[in-house]
Amino acid sequence: MSPTTRVRQADPDRGTAVETFMPGRYDGRVAVVTGAASGIGRATARRLAAEGAAVACLDINGAVAAVAEKINDEAADKGGRALALQCDVTDEQAVATSVARSTDELGTITNLCNIAGIGSFSHTTEETLSRWEEILAVNLTGTFLMCRAVLPAMLEHGGAIVNTVSSAGIKGQPYSVAYCASKGGVLMLTKALAVEYMGRGVRVNGVAPGGVDTPIVHDFALPENADFTLIQRAMAPLGYAHPHEMAGAFAYLGSDEAAYATGSILSVDGAITA
Repeated sequence: MSPTTRVRQADPDRGTAVETFMPGRYDGRVAVVTGAASGIGRATARRLAAEGAAVACLDINGAVAAVAEKINDEAADKGGRALALQCDVTDEQAVATSVARSTDELGTITNLCNIAGIGSFSHTTEETLSRWEEILAVNLTGTFLMCRAVLPAMLEHGGAIVNTVSSAGIKGQPYSVAYCASKGGVLMLTKALAVEYMGRGVRVNGVAPGGVDTPIVHDFALPENADFTLIQRAMAPLGYAHPHEMAGAFAYLGSDEAAYATGSILSVDGAITA
């Protein structure tokens, strides 16, 4: 985290950075959350389980096992539970296997939260093809593969998908050509799916976070000779958000409260894109 950024502190009077739950909202639901080992993914998995869901926690990082174990301890009295699955979302077979195991062990999948993601800063002239392909593979192709894998069951039983778009998918961000391209792709993937399946019992929406205090922010080290005035375009004056503030947005869009929302992109970015 750079010295010019800050994480907002809890302020109960303003209702900011205070983690809240709606017990029972996800009773009987089965959710798959990617990127669940840390950050927004972990916070979202915890939130859905605390509200009654059975949650399959997917991540390429083996630390996801400890996350699921903690969720099981926390949500035992709330009706929720968790299953940890190590999964590379860029691997078509791994995705299919994880979705099958989630269904076999937890039940028919009703919710998918695509949160796994990577990124970094680089001058475009110095961006390598391998890094470009890696970022698009995780952020865009991984989101597509997960959506495609859960759609058949959702089209039969109903369901809701929430993808991670990012403010970088809405507004140009310097030194982020691959990241912006991937998130712009996720935005249009979300809208395309929403249109294709509206009226068929499947809703598809997106959350567009700004800066969030998660491990991924440390991957965005400024390149040499970066113009800081350009970087300010991507910085919220409110400072970094907390992961659980994004989890609240994912939980809302996946719930029955958002029954009329599909093809929507919910910006939660401290006015970066305002």
